[in-house]
Amino acid sequence: MSIHVVGVLGLALVFLIGTLRPINLGALALAMTFLVGGFVGGESGQKLAAGFPVDLLVLLAGVTYLFSIAQRNGTVETVIRKSAGVVAGRRALLPWVVFVLAALPAMAGALGSAGVAMLAPFSLRLAERYQIDRRMIGLMVVHGAGAGNFSPLNVLGAIVQQAVTQAGLSLSAGALFRANLFYNVALAGIVFLAFGGLRLGAPLPVAAAPPDEESRDRFGSDQVFTLLALVGVAVGAFGYGLNIGFLAFVAAAALQLAFPKTGAGAEKGIAWDTVLLVCGLVTYVAALQRFGTVEAAGAAIARVGTPGWTALLLCAIGAVTSAFASSAAILGALVPLAVPLMARGEVATTGMVVALAISATVVDATPFSTVGALVVASAAEAERPSVYRGLLVWGALMAVSAPPLTWLLFVAGGK
Repeated sequence: MSIHVVGVLGLALVFLIGTLRPINLGALALAMTFLVGGFVGGESGQKLAAGFPVDLLVLLAGVTYLFSIAQRNGTVETVIRKSAGVVAGRRALLPWVVFVLAALPAMAGALGSAGVAMLAPFSLRLAERYQIDRRMIGLMVVHGAGAGNFSPLNVLGAIVQQAVTQAGLSLSAGALFRANLFYNVALAGIVFLAFGGLRLGAPLPVAAAPPDEESRDRFGSDQVFTLLALVGVAVGAFGYGLNIGFLAFVAAAALQLAFPKTGAGAEKGIAWDTVLLVCGLVTYVAALQRFGTVEAAGAAIARVGTPGWTALLLCAIGAVTSAFASSAAILGALVPLAVPLMARGEVATTGMVVALAISATVVDATPFSTVGALVVASAAEAERPSVYRGLLVWGALMAVSAPPLTWLLFVAGGK
């Protein structure tokens, strides 16, 4: 039995056990990494550990650490109270405001995870205050960030454009951006309707704050510095391309040193369960990528079947694997596999790339991707299981629906 078959069966076993038993999937995935990679792949412990996503751990832990401080010292609550005059009576607009705010940084060139990291915690707290389904707001953040993918300034657009042009083919960057934008807007509309958006039309009564709460609407010194820290992290990440996880750690540590009373115990707010879940699965998928499992499957598909079916199956591979791995890496691997089809004119270049790009990115809604994991980690601890399940089901639906839909819209319909 080849290592590719063993690797895929190992991943299926991780999900089966994790579903039937209350064990963190990340812990199971790390164990499976050792069993498959060590005993079947013959890799050393150092090689196995090389696939552990330290950058992702820093991002998730740093952001949740910083917002734990903001939550404990009352900054988040005060900002939400200040927002009451803008949001009250307009609850139905709030999900769409969140969608647009998540899309803008990605359109401007920032990684989708950076915008989500800053926006998700506040958005979920606003949703809690105004009795909006947290799953809806989380998915609006995800698909808002996804809508900004493939803009002329975005790194994903550059990766795809480079992969195509290196093969001597021509790609319409504008068509790619517009198709992805409209697809995510349509998904946001479905999310809005599916999670009770039509019921948000009636304004939610907001009682006047009693005198003993009015003082809470004024920012204290620790809250002022927390806001400055959040702005500084955003400027450093968006404006100068600095690592948002490390920036968050610097800001959080500085705040906890300056205000030890209100920041005490903030490290307990780090979403370690989500960190373990995502980092464990990414480590296992990284091992599969080292073994060449994804490329082997794609190459095998590219050699058989009609061009139309080959295109559909490549989209399906992109959707399933990208749910657990870097969308950029998956696109970088699969677009070249589609080059022979496009070069021979068997499928339209732009249509094929659009279908692959959308299939590989809308699955970022899964809690195993960086963006989805940030949303789950940003949820209140009591609500985290519900948000996790909601994103898991929605992400699975994306993995199943996106390949055939994009194939019909952009590949079959483009010939």
